[in-house]
Amino acid sequence: MRPSVAVVHDLVGGVRPVDQLEADHQAEVLRWLWETDDVFRRVKPALPPRHLVSYVVPIDPTDGAILLVDHVNAGLWLPPGGHVEPDEHPAGTALREAREELGINTERFSAPDGSVGAEGFDGRPAFLTVTRTVGIDHGHTDVSLWFPLPLRRTEPLTGDPGEFREARWWSPAEIAGTDPGRFDPHFGRFTGKIGTGSDRFSTRPIPLSTTTGAYPQAISTADPGYPQALFTT
Repeated sequence: MRPSVAVVHDLVGGVRPVDQLEADHQAEVLRWLWETDDVFRRVKPALPPRHLVSYVVPIDPTDGAILLVDHVNAGLWLPPGGHVEPDEHPAGTALREAREELGINTERFSAPDGSVGAEGFDGRPAFLTVTRTVGIDHGHTDVSLWFPLPLRRTEPLTGDPGEFREARWWSPAEIAGTDPGRFDPHFGRFTGKIGTGSDRFSTRPIPLSTTTGAYPQAISTADPGYPQALFTT
């Protein structure tokens, strides 16, 4: 087994399934990893037709609010994330996507030797899914590793308008009260697995300047400490 694939095999094997579906996905993915080393996307959008994806899920530790993005391609509210590059550690993918898509300074989530696993980020996925994709590049299968990232809503963020239209914090109450079809099909199972806190913030958006394309470097809101939409296109 290719060393980088062995790393993924270890990560997948370490997931503790929350239900029978996750157990089935885990068994399926472990078999797949034993059968082939061709698990990283080599050619956009979908070669090989099944490949690895990392979600990074920013969660405010004070009350369980989750940052989601309105994804242009999928047409769904999703955690930030992307395809794992060949031989890239999936946790490294998660941090890279946090930098590229949200402008988060992720250095504090890495140990001094450069390995992931610091500041509450342990570098291991909390959830595993196998999903047939929707949207423009539909028709392939994402094997997704979900990495929670502790992040407060006061964190300065920037956005990638090529990837998503808007990014906003969702309270647990909002998530529970929203049509599940607006999210990744497994998102409700993820929130149920990790557990989240109470609804404590407002829902007023902070718009993006469409003239300059400049995203706000700091968050302000009429309710200090509880912003909702961070930027929009």
